[in-house]
Amino acid sequence: MSAFNDIRDYVAIPRVLSLRLSPDGSRLISAVQSLNADGKSYGTALWAIPVGGREGEPYRLTRSAKGEAGAVFTDSGDVLFTSARPDPTVKDSADEVASLWLLPRAGGEARQVATRPGGIGAVRTAGDVVVFAADVLDGEADTEEERRKARKDAGISAVLFEGYPVRYWDHDLGPGRTRLFAGRLGEDRLEDVRDLTPDAGEALRECGFELTPDGATVVVTWRTYLPKGEWRTDLVAIDVATGERRVLLSEDRHDFTGPLAISPDGRRVACSRERFTGLDVSARSELWIADLATGQGRAYAPDLFPAAVEWAPDSSAVHLAADHQGRRPVFRVSVAGPGDVARLTRDDASYSNLAVSADGRALYALRSGVGIVPGPARIDVANGEVADVPSPAPRPEVPGTLTEISATADDGTTIRGWLVLPERASAGAPAPLLLWVHGGPIASWNDWQWRWQAWIMAAHGYAVLMPDPCLSTGYGQEMIDRGWGNWGPRTQADLDAIVDVALARDDIDAERIGAMGGSYGGYMANWLAGHSDRYKAIVTHASLWNLDQFAGTTDAAMFWQREFGEPGSERYSLLSPHNSLDKITTPLLVIHGDKDYRVPIGEALRLWWDLRRTEVEAKFLYFPDENHWILKPGNAVAWYETVLAFLAQHVLGEEWKRPGSVA
Repeated sequence: MSAFNDIRDYVAIPRVLSLRLSPDGSRLISAVQSLNADGKSYGTALWAIPVGGREGEPYRLTRSAKGEAGAVFTDSGDVLFTSARPDPTVKDSADEVASLWLLPRAGGEARQVATRPGGIGAVRTAGDVVVFAADVLDGEADTEEERRKARKDAGISAVLFEGYPVRYWDHDLGPGRTRLFAGRLGEDRLEDVRDLTPDAGEALRECGFELTPDGATVVVTWRTYLPKGEWRTDLVAIDVATGERRVLLSEDRHDFTGPLAISPDGRRVACSRERFTGLDVSARSELWIADLATGQGRAYAPDLFPAAVEWAPDSSAVHLAADHQGRRPVFRVSVAGPGDVARLTRDDASYSNLAVSADGRALYALRSGVGIVPGPARIDVANGEVADVPSPAPRPEVPGTLTEISATADDGTTIRGWLVLPERASAGAPAPLLLWVHGGPIASWNDWQWRWQAWIMAAHGYAVLMPDPCLSTGYGQEMIDRGWGNWGPRTQADLDAIVDVALARDDIDAERIGAMGGSYGGYMANWLAGHSDRYKAIVTHASLWNLDQFAGTTDAAMFWQREFGEPGSERYSLLSPHNSLDKITTPLLVIHGDKDYRVPIGEALRLWWDLRRTEVEAKFLYFPDENHWILKPGNAVAWYETVLAFLAQHVLGEEWKRPGSVA
């Protein structure tokens, strides 16, 4: 037995979420998520991990009911973090929004150093300068708290919009808007706090920003709104002392976005440059390095979509984590030339949260993979050797084996993927197969998934095929190009090829096969339901059903219109799964959260009604309080138990048994 057999044990596994290295290289700070005592929710706490010759056991730094996040080190080694915990120095304090706190390096209690009526978000610091993002209502600053209270007391939730968008992923936008503030760390508080962006308007929605090492300049992503609901993301430099703003990077039909990193010498910025897509222009992202003074820059590391960047201490190179062949290795990219790229890590792992030591000899990161629970690791920059570091959340053993397989598609392209095998799978006891299609679609099965957990299925006896078909990252631009604007047919051909290879194995039962997917994977689940009869059951989560309807109701409609065209265009009818409703005979389990704004609930409601009126055997698992992901522990239990019960009925041939979690 393992933590993957009982879903309740699984959701209780602590999770390492982030990693930061102290300036002296003596310790890492991680935010760790764990199940609260009530078993109904998660909380976060900060943990310290001794490193750099001072190795020891990780120890917990913070404890509060509200939890802590967003930790960054000051130059002196203190820790700044955000939390909605009450201020113990204020009588009857009952903060409901996140404030900024400082935990002294020498130990002792954390103290609140800054607060805002709308809360404080991301934080960056250099020297004694601190820059943070905050949600601000338009109008007089000294009356904002009273105006927020008056709105709440009056029961007003309405927001009047004069532009687009109105919501994002899982939350409504407004009435406040993001601004950047700067201040200086004093003895007890953040002093001389000032608004750097009073005229930002909507420009800083979902922004990313970094501070130069001298604390003089903040570099931030800045939305420039265009006609017809479009926007472009530029990169802007703001003088911290004066608030003067200049456009650093801007290019027609391109976005300059995160991950952002400023070189230690303060001369360059590394970011991601993404081109606007179109009917015949596919998604492309590339590492872009530019001069901070002039804005002159160029692309580096072609075909590597940047996932994380960290400069070498001497500013001669960038450490880049990017998808590659079902992994996310770390590469070293020299600024000397755009083609000077060397792979640093050679294992099957994926890396994130990069942090380099001051001497440049070690690179710390979260190391994970399809079969590796995230945990801290040390990479030797000289030779690429990797060693795990003691983790505040020890890795559980996975219940099975991970195998890499590949197939040749009908156009000659190699399609690779991961095959998760249960422990007892053999020629004498072949395992039923689940095809699990990833979301995105610009994505890859190359990392640990707390939400889409194949090892739970393996613990219950299923082999899980996790392929990277067309539109997957890590295989060059051609892999994305070949599926662009051709989602269903091209992807299905790739999936068919690799499923055939999996079914030819003697440890796989070719007669018991199901398919499942979420988001774009849900789109493909719906597509397969109308274009294949090989699957005994299909699970479709947060799925696209009617493309024309979806493209106009999602939270960022312009992205989909670029690929599919104006509403009513030919691609909608050619690629929309709902047009094959009359061909669906496979039983479907439809799953959706009402707070999903990326794929709105209308997709599931329409799909469910279409299945009911055509009498397709189906069930609908509905979450009124969840979004694109199912995040609450109890709901995750209900999700997996319902999926397993549905598959047991139709793939394994067992009698339907309604799970107790949804009884």
